[in-house]
Amino acid sequence: MADKDDVFAGAIPRIYDSYLVPLIFEGYAQDLAERAAALIPGSILETAAGTGVVTRALTPLLPSDARLVVTDLNQPMLDRAAAMQKPDARISWQQADASNLPFADGSFDVVICQFGVMFFPDKIAGYAEAKRVLKPGGAFLFNVWDRIEANEFADEVTQAAAEVFSQNPPRFLARTPHGYHDTEVILNEVRRGGFSRVSLVTLEKISAAPTPHHAAMAYCQGTPLRNEIEARDAGRLPAVIERAALAISQRHGPGPVSGKIRAHIISASV
Repeated sequence: MADKDDVFAGAIPRIYDSYLVPLIFEGYAQDLAERAAALIPGSILETAAGTGVVTRALTPLLPSDARLVVTDLNQPMLDRAAAMQKPDARISWQQADASNLPFADGSFDVVICQFGVMFFPDKIAGYAEAKRVLKPGGAFLFNVWDRIEANEFADEVTQAAAEVFSQNPPRFLARTPHGYHDTEVILNEVRRGGFSRVSLVTLEKISAAPTPHHAAMAYCQGTPLRNEIEARDAGRLPAVIERAALAISQRHGPGPVSGKIRAHIISASV
């Protein structure tokens, strides 16, 4: 199923934005936006923008003459991002592959990517592309999730799905969003992509949902885990959601619920 790990289409963009973004992405988006804005960039490229949570956090922090180009591989995700964003002449939207960017060398002061590099088929090539489009002295900022065991709801949903599909458990969350967490590997591959100065910090936050069912829905229907479940048996998707909600409630209570999440933030420059 790894070939469908980057397919965010159908109902996924809407559910992703409504459920998953407030659950796990907003806090890290604000953190990444503040780090980018502190560099006072005139031109910014956002890759793998998803439904635009970083875009929405970043635009109020930018000067009036800044230029922000927002891209994603999946047009449905980009369409959702544009629809959710207030009109802003500083922003342009373009479908683009972060590993093969349609921009000239030295076009941007900052490249920013929230929880996207895990989906790059060739991460070193993706890092090299970020470096290529940066101006001299520019910065590449991105984040990745830590191991799934450090992200409680994701781990509980994955275990619940394995109970429903014991012979062939869906492993999307562990394999892809949480599959690129080894800090030594990350730092080494960023350097191999051409960056000479690289730093990494680990940041833990709290994920909160009104109910266990809300958290279960976020992961089971707002990510390609849904594709993986439906490829096995579409009729059992509700069973996975209910089993995941039960697992979350057993550990965190009936709601509102909160769980730990943890990610690495990487800053790189030439």
